[in-house]
Amino acid sequence: MSTLTDNLARTHQQIAQAKARFQAQQDVTLCAVSKAQPAAAIREAFQAGQTVFGENYLQEALQKQEALQDCAIAWHFIGPIQSNKTQPIALQFDWVHSVDRLKIAQRLSAARPPGREPLNVCLQVNISEEASKSGASARELLELALNIKQLPHLRLRGLMAIPAPQQDFDAQRDQFRQVRQLFEQLNTHGLQLDTLSIGMSGDYEAAIAEGATLVRIGTAIFGGRPPKPDSGSDSTTQGVL
Repeated sequence: MSTLTDNLARTHQQIAQAKARFQAQQDVTLCAVSKAQPAAAIREAFQAGQTVFGENYLQEALQKQEALQDCAIAWHFIGPIQSNKTQPIALQFDWVHSVDRLKIAQRLSAARPPGREPLNVCLQVNISEEASKSGASARELLELALNIKQLPHLRLRGLMAIPAPQQDFDAQRDQFRQVRQLFEQLNTHGLQLDTLSIGMSGDYEAAIAEGATLVRIGTAIFGGRPPKPDSGSDSTTQGVL
């Protein structure tokens, strides 16, 4: 068994253990964050049974998708979205986790072909109110969600957040609890959200304890990432997943 395959199996096992430890009843999907990883590594993970992958950088992702057309992968876009990137994202991805403005949602909806399944989207909330991170504020969420719910080619699924890094487990849980409470508040307005995209390599156990249904894990599976070449407009300040 290769290191990558072993890491993947260990990560699935640790997710199952976290669910048992915190008596979590929800299903938890593992999204393998493959940014800056070669297509060969993604293929190896796919052959080991992983089908959901998350990418931050559009041009890099498009090249990998071309190389992996024979693999039945569910592609999730998890990076910041610029207006001029909405068309290829709407065409090439199954999920988008980082919608934080109505304008972006409208452009994604307009670019999604009518014959395709609606594009699954999550609203990104900046729960820690960090200036360096994308995301809507908590007070903006309800109006944004209600407007996006009306767009014809999108399916609003839930919330995504990247809280400020915390070493203390209880502090991690507290931040994720705030996201879960916002999620529950939105559902009191009939939105029928089902996805909490929270938790990364360093804090996914706390996220599972607070109701995560999808965790975005890269380093624990693929190891450290090689330096990313400067790609200009594809740069991001979203943090390390």
